[in-house]
Amino acid sequence: MRAVVQRVSRGWVQIEGKERRSIGTGLVILVGVGKDDSSEDARYLAEKILNLRIFPDGEGKFNYSVCDMGGDLLVVSQFTLYGDCRKGRRPSFTEAAAPEEASPLLEMLLRYLGESGLNLVTGEFRTKMEVGIINDGPVTILLDSKKRF
Repeated sequence: MRAVVQRVSRGWVQIEGKERRSIGTGLVILVGVGKDDSSEDARYLAEKILNLRIFPDGEGKFNYSVCDMGGDLLVVSQFTLYGDCRKGRRPSFTEAAAPEEASPLLEMLLRYLGESGLNLVTGEFRTKMEVGIINDGPVTILLDSKKRF
């Protein structure tokens, strides 16, 4: 599984041009599921997201996690994180999990994140969405459960 984790002062998702779900201070997390991912990848990613120390202390050092801060979480599924652009001009998505494989793993990740007790907001799987963020810092972290980067 891959994630783009952004520390935000605000974040929102608008679904099919209608419903808007939003968060305050916390993390916007774009998540992609790979075709070789399993429940272990979902657990790893949730633990890493919840415990990333990317919020500043009084001296500006990254010493606090979203759990320490009591922040919000906005999770949006994004298979394009598995886009491979090494050949040609059009990304290949062959490494992304098929929707019927990705959906249960995404739900598992959401369950693990929800166990934190933090306010958790989500987009909708396989739906056209617009995502907005006010990136705080800016701070953006890339995660990969296979530790490829």
